[in-house]
Amino acid sequence: MAKKKAKKNKIKTYKAAAKRFRVTKSGKVLRTKGGKSHLRRRKSTRVKQQFDKMQEVTCAGDRKRIMRMAPYLKKYKANPPK
Repeated sequence: MAKKKAKKNKIKTYKAAAKRFRVTKSGKVLRTKGGKSHLRRRKSTRVKQQFDKMQEVTCAGDRKRIMRMAPYLKKYKANPPK
């Protein structure tokens, strides 16, 4: 009688987290800045330019939570293959 192989469950990715965060080659977690979708007319040009840059997530607890929500960010830097 052949033994059945134990099946490993796949971890589901929180799609919202996968869209919001990116991981660099060195392992830093980057995020986009908030507040850039509307009400931009009253903001200065310099502030609007700074919205384009990504910021590093510095808090270790936040980084850990993000990696738990999107476990395959390390493996696939961009969107995973279909």
